[in-house]
Amino acid sequence: MTAAARRSDTPETLPGAAASRQQDNFADNLSIQRLSRAQTPLTVLVIVPTLHSGAAEMGALELVRNLTFAGHKVIVLSSGGRLEDDIAAAGGEFVRADVASKNPIVMTRNATLIARLVRERRCDAIHVHGRAPAWSAYAAAKLTRVPFVTSWYKGFREQNAFKRLYNGVMARGDRIVAVSDQIAELISERYRVPWEKIAVIPASIDLQRFDPAAVSAQRIDAIRRSFGVKPEDKVILIAGRILRRKGHHIVVRAAHRLKEMGCKDFVCVLVGEDHEHSRYAGELWDQVLATDTADVVRLIGPVDDMPAAYMASMAVVSAAMQEEGLQHTILEAQAMERPVIVSDLGAGPDVVLAPPSVPEDRMTGMRFAAGDDEALATTLIRLFSMPEAWRRGIGQRGREWVAGHFNAPAVAEMTLKLYSGIGPARKSQ
Repeated sequence: MTAAARRSDTPETLPGAAASRQQDNFADNLSIQRLSRAQTPLTVLVIVPTLHSGAAEMGALELVRNLTFAGHKVIVLSSGGRLEDDIAAAGGEFVRADVASKNPIVMTRNATLIARLVRERRCDAIHVHGRAPAWSAYAAAKLTRVPFVTSWYKGFREQNAFKRLYNGVMARGDRIVAVSDQIAELISERYRVPWEKIAVIPASIDLQRFDPAAVSAQRIDAIRRSFGVKPEDKVILIAGRILRRKGHHIVVRAAHRLKEMGCKDFVCVLVGEDHEHSRYAGELWDQVLATDTADVVRLIGPVDDMPAAYMASMAVVSAAMQEEGLQHTILEAQAMERPVIVSDLGAGPDVVLAPPSVPEDRMTGMRFAAGDDEALATTLIRLFSMPEAWRRGIGQRGREWVAGHFNAPAVAEMTLKLYSGIGPARKSQ
């Protein structure tokens, strides 16, 4: 039976495994409903610097969905971005402010704004997703005496004492959300945070949206045409914002190596936002021209149909140059049954199963040494030479892994349990 046929099955005719999954989802929803009924409705102020497509933005959107589903009111304070409509569709109220600014004067003004919002809207908690607004939110939380919650998506670099102080505001939360055990350990060890203050709540992936069986051939053909690739080209997708720490330049160098070795019919497609029109994006173009790789490298802006983009590719690469923590794109790629290739700084074992941590018959992806374009090229050659059945098996295990560990009902339940410990604020504020 094909995947498409399975999706059209009625509950009465579902195969055993699918029926079991449906029963599990039903049980999860009942559990969430029970938690929702047991909680007093809260008003939560969620603060995120921008609303583009990074891990913090997606985490904030997920939080809005979970809280509003449970009957809580959510106000999102942000400088805005592509996800504004998604916030509204999820039931959140959007308020615009320059909370992405690191200017001390603007940050001080933001603290006053946040305190005023908390008092006027009688907010019961402030939940912040980013360091710059965290300083303003922390001051406002002290002024208004409401709980201060922070969410960590990666391990921030600390090149000096000032950077350590700047990052440390995220460890001052009354409750701290870490997206992985790896990040939780870093927070506890680096900032001596008691474990009881940290809640590990992973990201979740919308398995209905990111479902290979839900993407038509027409959508795949349309996205490949937008990439400017030929039908026979093997597409290697690199998804994520255009930032130096994400290692796009390593991919360009690896593409140059592959071309010099005589590899044909492959194209590396770099998909992501460069919303600040960074100098790094210009350097990438210069590098492509200098290495004569314009025929095998495409720099594309944001893509609206990411499920089709994943399906149009043979594999997805993350060449991160520093600890990345959570990467939604890597989880989404695995949900779409695509093998992933990640640097050893790009994703922990709680995101990608790769040798030597697991045997090859359990792997959902492969690793290479961060910054090593030769190692990346070698890994890509290995991928190209694999039988299609092997690649398909890696992809199928990836979806099973994501479905088992990053499913939305389980994450929603963990989020609501966290908020069950946050009582309504005093209405005399």
